[in-house]
Amino acid sequence: MKKVMSHYGVRSNPNGDRPEIDPTAFVDPSAQIIGNVRIGPNVYIGPQAVIRADEADTEGKVHPIVIKAESNIQDGVIIHARGGTSVEIGPRASIAHGVIIHGPCEIGEGSFLALRSVLYRATLEDAVWVGIGSVIMRATIPSHTMVPAGSVIRFETDVRHFRLTNLKEQKYQEDVCSVSQTIRKGYLDLHRDSSPENVDGLPGAS
Repeated sequence: MKKVMSHYGVRSNPNGDRPEIDPTAFVDPSAQIIGNVRIGPNVYIGPQAVIRADEADTEGKVHPIVIKAESNIQDGVIIHARGGTSVEIGPRASIAHGVIIHGPCEIGEGSFLALRSVLYRATLEDAVWVGIGSVIMRATIPSHTMVPAGSVIRFETDVRHFRLTNLKEQKYQEDVCSVSQTIRKGYLDLHRDSSPENVDGLPGAS
């Protein structure tokens, strides 16, 4: 994994932790990636996203925010964590426009968080679908659960009556992942070929 110095909003926190960004990932120049952030292969980070790992625990250590392979973090997403906690986003997860994730949080493989949803101290197991504008606090959501738009979940018992995701929703999530990979590749090529500034450290530059 490539270590990235301060450039294009990618910079260290006060502890000196610098983001680690795989060369195959694309981070939009307007995004802010700060501190102990680890971005894996083929990840897409959209415009105005803020991923900030800078709050230390009682021993002065900042725990990581980890985004695993082929996930996509879309426009205006905010990810942060309290001191002593971390955020982990599993492979091929889709985090849609304007989502807020405040750790400690863990998001499983292939999960989908729709527009403006909010997670706080939450765990999503694999392939969970979170509908538009939903709020999940202090709960674990079982694999393949469909959380309806506008839901407010404060206890694990709040999800007992929710159904499982269907084939249409699973296909939609797969399509979103596929499109994000096409966009990622396109922007990597665009910045490599046309931006004279990319040689100074734009994530994904050769």
